[in-house]
Amino acid sequence: MSLYDRLADLSLVVDDESRSRRERTTSGGFVRSTTVFALLGDGETGRGEDVTYDTEDHDALAKAPPFDFSGEYTFAEFSAMLDDVDLFPTKSPERETGRHYRRWAVESAALDLALKQADTTLGEAVGREYDPVRFVVSTRLDGEDGTSTDRIGQIRAVNPGVEFKLDPTSDWDDELVTELSETSTVRILDLKGHYHGTTVDQDADVALYERVLSGFPEAIVEDPAVTAETEAMLEAEAERLSWDAPITGVESVESLPFEPRWLNVKPSRFGTVESLLETVEYADERDISLYGGGQFELGVGRTQIQQLASLFYPEGPNDVAPGEYNDPEVPTTAPPSPLDGVEPAHGFGTVEES
Repeated sequence: MSLYDRLADLSLVVDDESRSRRERTTSGGFVRSTTVFALLGDGETGRGEDVTYDTEDHDALAKAPPFDFSGEYTFAEFSAMLDDVDLFPTKSPERETGRHYRRWAVESAALDLALKQADTTLGEAVGREYDPVRFVVSTRLDGEDGTSTDRIGQIRAVNPGVEFKLDPTSDWDDELVTELSETSTVRILDLKGHYHGTTVDQDADVALYERVLSGFPEAIVEDPAVTAETEAMLEAEAERLSWDAPITGVESVESLPFEPRWLNVKPSRFGTVESLLETVEYADERDISLYGGGQFELGVGRTQIQQLASLFYPEGPNDVAPGEYNDPEVPTTAPPSPLDGVEPAHGFGTVEES
């Protein structure tokens, strides 16, 4: 029986739907907005978080009328019903990726609710144990040109054993690479080669790629742009390449330029629970290593990605650090890795809403 088949027949009663907005200034200097969907039924509440990046989409959602999800379903029937629901009823999303993000928010809320109504957890439902979660801290460097290591030093002062995921840019020089490799444990380097039209785009800079590949010989290199100029050097390092932004399901994995050995799993990119779990099983069958990815979740979404990591890839360099690591000010105390105590009493990682 597949992982999804273990969830498909869960009973689900939905009486009502509500939404709440969350906002917080992040360490990256921008104000993050998300929307938490709450589905209510049979005395329980299930929650999921819409991590769509564009504030305009959350503004439009706040003005939209409630969705009528009421009814009695199996979890699979509820998911199928969503195929015919426009979750952007008043305007199209700023970016098409938003459709998957919002679909995941509603499906994860429904899964949370179905598990609560069954008085069980996701782990019990799929037959997996919750293990402590190894995590890395994802951060961009400080300064106008993004080359100051001050924040990294401050985080290491709080948590000396911390591992990092960093985003190299064309401003990185040999001296900076040497400093980082000698003073910090860098597990993942995200080249952002598949982002387009965002503030974090990074072109396929051959010099940067050479500098990163040689300067961090043990690090995972994520989302390089494969071009005529970079293909040969990347193929030679294929065993440590990873993919994030392109991964939305099994078909996307099969379309990668190199057979993958690593994948970054960001659940909201998949849209549906079925697509996510199919991809997890596909990777397990082919010995592809997985680790979880975060998207500046502000509420239940963060807890849920930590729980998925705990169940399916706890030993990976998971980019699911507790939310305080994303605050503008480095916390004076913060949980170390591995993160323990992520198993819920029931449901799918719900946290109480303030």
